[in-house]
Amino acid sequence: MANTDRMPAQRIWGVFSLGVLAALLSAWSAFAQSAATPPIIAEVRIVGNVNIPADQIMRYIRAKKGEYYSADVVKEDIRRLQESRLPNKVFSREERSADGQIILIYEIRENRGIIRDIVFKHANHISDKELDNIARLKKGMPMSPVWNQQVAYELQDFLKKQGRYFASVQIEEGLKDTDTRVVFNITEGPVVRVRSVTFKGQDQLATADRLKTQVDTSRHYVNFGGKFNSAMIDNDVQKLREYYESNGYLNARVTRELIFTNELNEVDVVFYIHEGERFRVDYVKAEGLKSVSAEETQKFLTTKPGQFYNKKDTATDVRYIQDYVGYRGRKVDVQEVRFSVPEQPGLVRVQYLVKEVDTVPSRVGTVTVVGNDITRADVVRRYLGNILPGQTISYPDLRIAEANLARSGLFAANPETGERPTIEVIDNPNSAFKDLLVRVKETTTGSIMLGAGVSSDAGLVGQAVINEKNFDIFNWPTSWEELYTLRAFRGGGQEFRIEAAPGTQVQRYVVSFREPFLFDRPYSLGVSGYYYDRIFNEYTENRYGGRFTLGHQVNNQVTVNAGIRLENVGVDNIGDFAPQDYKDVLGTNFLAVPRLGMSYDTRDSFMRPTEGLFVDGAGEYGMGDFNFPILTAEASHFYSVFQRADGSGKHVIAMKHQIGWAGDSTPVFERFYGGGFRSVRGFQFRGLGPNDNGYMVGGNFMFMNSIEYQIPLKANDNLYVVGFIDSGTVERDVSIRDYRVSAGVGLRIVVPMMGPVPIALDFGFPIVRGETDREQIFAFYVGFAR
Repeated sequence: MANTDRMPAQRIWGVFSLGVLAALLSAWSAFAQSAATPPIIAEVRIVGNVNIPADQIMRYIRAKKGEYYSADVVKEDIRRLQESRLPNKVFSREERSADGQIILIYEIRENRGIIRDIVFKHANHISDKELDNIARLKKGMPMSPVWNQQVAYELQDFLKKQGRYFASVQIEEGLKDTDTRVVFNITEGPVVRVRSVTFKGQDQLATADRLKTQVDTSRHYVNFGGKFNSAMIDNDVQKLREYYESNGYLNARVTRELIFTNELNEVDVVFYIHEGERFRVDYVKAEGLKSVSAEETQKFLTTKPGQFYNKKDTATDVRYIQDYVGYRGRKVDVQEVRFSVPEQPGLVRVQYLVKEVDTVPSRVGTVTVVGNDITRADVVRRYLGNILPGQTISYPDLRIAEANLARSGLFAANPETGERPTIEVIDNPNSAFKDLLVRVKETTTGSIMLGAGVSSDAGLVGQAVINEKNFDIFNWPTSWEELYTLRAFRGGGQEFRIEAAPGTQVQRYVVSFREPFLFDRPYSLGVSGYYYDRIFNEYTENRYGGRFTLGHQVNNQVTVNAGIRLENVGVDNIGDFAPQDYKDVLGTNFLAVPRLGMSYDTRDSFMRPTEGLFVDGAGEYGMGDFNFPILTAEASHFYSVFQRADGSGKHVIAMKHQIGWAGDSTPVFERFYGGGFRSVRGFQFRGLGPNDNGYMVGGNFMFMNSIEYQIPLKANDNLYVVGFIDSGTVERDVSIRDYRVSAGVGLRIVVPMMGPVPIALDFGFPIVRGETDREQIFAFYVGFAR
């Protein structure tokens, strides 16, 4: 009986428990649904505004009635209102309506004063335009003491950057909400210039002259340049520290001292350097790789045990690891970590911590281009190479594509500010396809350049160039506005150039057009028309015609091209006793010359190569009034044989070889000539080779060789001396009968501020010469274009 009495109670408790559980589940479901769906904004209210119209405030508010509430949107609204400086402060709060929606309230606290006048006292060396750009204050604006303090700071910073180290700016009026005037009292102080920059404590890595190339601070010269900037000096301290650290001095310390003159208008800057010990690498390895073995990675690492630590080498290792895995469609993050070895001073262990972001190879989804206001999107995509939708993402190719976009000259690329074209991979965790976002910022692509050059070979030559690198021959104007806003004939990535180069011995006029991606393929088309006139010792030559060239860049080193030139060559003023070779070409001569060429280039620099090889070969066949073949080949090889401890100051051996052959029917104006700055120095331009009756008639075979040793004289490598031995011959047929040799010394000067301007001065002395050769001891070249 006892048992039967307890049964109803158990049932009642069970039913009660189920009811409670159902109620909890229902409440949780309602809560989850509420949490998952943000509430709707029922109303947006503006309160507290008296002088500022509500509609003016609403212009800065993105939250709208009927949209979902977002705290991030509200936060951004407040930020925009604060930056507008309309109100003094802005607050937000929310209230719930009867149906559970949000009433969003923006509470405005206005500035109580309005600016009636703005005064800058004693601003003697800041123009009104500069004051307006810095202050950005206007009469009728609300008074903002916080903003006025910011303006005072920016004015003071502006003066300090102009070299007025002791400048200060005080606010006499404008620090209260109730003020109606803003008055800045400016103490400009004298312009302080750097009298000297010295270094103390450096022993091993670099000389003081070399260290000067690592800092931005420089001394003045007769009150030109050298304005003192304390922020720049502090940055120089950091740059020197990084310079030493990157070259293995991992414990280097750098401080600075400022010593002002009594007049406070000059300062001596002293950098104190404690180099410490130069660290060698104990071991190096990569950790965390999954898709490839550590043994594979170890094979291509640049950093080796026993070597001095070098940041350039470790940065190369990081890129190699990223590339090795990145070519397989996997992105990796690589971090360099250094560990000292307490029991072995002077040793450092280098580890590359690798984190593979992608577990499987990724493929390209959609490719979106932004920032191209004028340039067509298909022009931007040309520089992406094989980065196409559906392809496996090759992360090294993304970096190459970024570099190609930067080198195109169509988009902003500033190494100092870091501004450049970028390609962002947008991750999609639920798919193997990742979208690419290509960001570019267009830059000025049109230019007008004026310049001049002078050389012992060609005399004085002026230069005027109009060039547009983003030309579009098919973008004809549809309105006058497109013409005067310079939008017509632009956006196609083509190049259009007009050049005039009048001179004392040579004049040249050229109009050219180049399409770098013909039919959106990696082939270039070049078309040009030209007029050329030159005064030689034996005769006067003028050429006018056109040239058509089709090129293809096979890879980063190899380029092939094919083309044809159609021209009339005029020969005049040959003299009464000219040989038959000149009489045969007197007057006008028509030529059609097809050409095939190929080049291979691995040089590390175009301006001053220190490593690498350049090979160029071409074959031509002239037709028209004359029929003749011409074959030429050129090879230049550069070796570095010595360098400073930091990798600068390279001693370079440069070797150059040229060979050419032309058919027997080749006219005199197409033959080979030797001598001059770019040939065998010590002889006049075209002063070496066959000679008839005092006339240089050129040859059908050329063989030239040169070896040059370059030694930098200055720490910045912009001045270096060369020693050279030139040799070669020009013969009537394929033979070597009169092989000339010369030797000499020269000077190379690079002026970075003017282009840079290359200046070459050479003294060549013939050692082996021919009877009719024309000698010239001094040869020079100076050229610049702005």
